[in-house]
Amino acid sequence: MENPIDKAKVLIEALPYIRRFYDKTVVIKYGGSTMEGEDLKRSFALDVVLLKYIGIHPVIVHGGGPQIGEMLTRIGKKSEFIEGMRVTDAETMDVVEMVLVGKVNKELVNLINQHGGKAVGLSGKDGRLITAKKLRLSKAEGKDQGQNLIDIGMVGEVKEIHPGVIEALERESFIPVIAPVGVGEEGETYNINADLVAGKVASALKAEKLILLTDVEGVKDERGQLIPTLDVKEARRLMAQKVISSGMIPKVNCCLDALTEGVTKTHIIDGRVEHAILLEIFTDVGVGTEITKEMK
Repeated sequence: MENPIDKAKVLIEALPYIRRFYDKTVVIKYGGSTMEGEDLKRSFALDVVLLKYIGIHPVIVHGGGPQIGEMLTRIGKKSEFIEGMRVTDAETMDVVEMVLVGKVNKELVNLINQHGGKAVGLSGKDGRLITAKKLRLSKAEGKDQGQNLIDIGMVGEVKEIHPGVIEALERESFIPVIAPVGVGEEGETYNINADLVAGKVASALKAEKLILLTDVEGVKDERGQLIPTLDVKEARRLMAQKVISSGMIPKVNCCLDALTEGVTKTHIIDGRVEHAILLEIFTDVGVGTEITKEMK
């Protein structure tokens, strides 16, 4: 049997963190393998509900790439990617919106509510939460040949976040759950990367923390060892030296942008670990990489 004193010590260890983050906003990007498997889904929901009950305001932004790919396959449409971005024509955009807003978002809202929370689903169209513009990709054609623009359809980038609807929900003790679909100036719909949306939402809310749940341990050094903490300067050095590479680059850039725009701390953590959010926020060790403006 576990020693009850050990349980009490865990609570005492969490106390200064609870006090520090009370009434603060934490934006969490939820996606990847953390959305698969009943144990991990339950762990995520319980973490989010606990944050709310102790006075912290979680805001969830979710992805849904695998679910979109599965639905496209079912209707006989091939997925195409350019530089990691899904090529999104009008038909694909309809599927993206249907899956993200109509299926994944509502499943996540239901999951949180089933575990005692009060979640409300949103897309970028609600209250014009996310206004967007078309993402312009450019690719170098070769030495001295300049850049070639690539059209990948209805893929967007965040132009502006209007956080009023989020703030109104927070005041009434609801948990906002946001699908990363934005709206253009002419009412057109855009598919936006969930990490980017999470970063911009965190910036708009001046969040205490931005947490990106991933399928890896976190940021690693030259020897492949996890880096528990790094600052903006060190992160840029590691990217310049290509120690940080591939799919980790956009996540780290997302964190750097958020720090520049007013977010206090950012985290890239291993969402495959049960209760990863609680472990990162309320323990001395954590389960990923914390990125800060500068080292203390």
